[in-house]
Amino acid sequence: MSATSNVLMIKPVCFGFNEQTAESNAFQVQSSYDALVQEKALAEFNAFVNVLEANGVHVIIIDDTETPHTPDSIFPNNWISLQDDGRIFLFPMEAKNRRLERRVDIINYFKRNYKVREVVDLSHFESSNKFLESTGSMILDRINKVVYACISSRTDKDVLDNYCDLTEYKPITFSAVDSNGLAIYHTNVMMCLAKKFAVICSDAISNELEREMIINSLQQSHREIIAISFGQMNNFAGNMLELKSKTGENLLVMSERAFKSLNDNQINTLKKYCKIIFSALPTIENIGGGSARCMIAEIYLPINP
Repeated sequence: MSATSNVLMIKPVCFGFNEQTAESNAFQVQSSYDALVQEKALAEFNAFVNVLEANGVHVIIIDDTETPHTPDSIFPNNWISLQDDGRIFLFPMEAKNRRLERRVDIINYFKRNYKVREVVDLSHFESSNKFLESTGSMILDRINKVVYACISSRTDKDVLDNYCDLTEYKPITFSAVDSNGLAIYHTNVMMCLAKKFAVICSDAISNELEREMIINSLQQSHREIIAISFGQMNNFAGNMLELKSKTGENLLVMSERAFKSLNDNQINTLKKYCKIIFSALPTIENIGGGSARCMIAEIYLPINP
């Protein structure tokens, strides 16, 4: 299974700049105080949901809670994975206030409505200061059972190896930095993996052997490689996600900013494989440092009859 038409999104109630994540997330921009940040983020969220639903994606929306305050709750793909084998994985998070995003009521919702055979909680690694932030840290090749992950403060190899042992995935790890030489905190800002293509900022992989290893692995999986520049990565062009509509149409989801950063050749190549859909997310991108892919947790769990 490669893409799903069912997704989880968390509606923000108190979205804002998270100082606890800013140290490792170079995409966050702390602007002067804006009383309308939550209002703007909510409008962007609602418009994005409308775009997804208009294109045949089934979106389960769960409201964030006012307490405890979780400014990054709009990015649920970092703490949960809802897998087709009936398991729910919970992941260790670096920022202490992001750990509060793991909610029992959300897990219970899926237990009631889907076939959940087990909840696998990896959050105990937090006591050892080891983190793995789900599909932010990991790019999953679900067809070939391979995980791509750039190691960072939020992506620990020991936790990754543990996850791969439990899921029988093969880990492929590497180091990646941005144009300023800072470690890329999440793999999904530089890389998107779809069924028939891969979008990657290979320039971010400075080690030539590692870069060659990743390119070779992607080529062996018979995917067309679409290279993006540092500038395009900085505009969230790596933060894309392949979904399917309820009628089976292939969709590639991204932000308006990401789409506008692409050139005609890249767009035409992507359109060979899928319909491109996008929505404007400027407040969420600038304040939260995450984009369209980060806002979506895919649901692969089997549905209760």
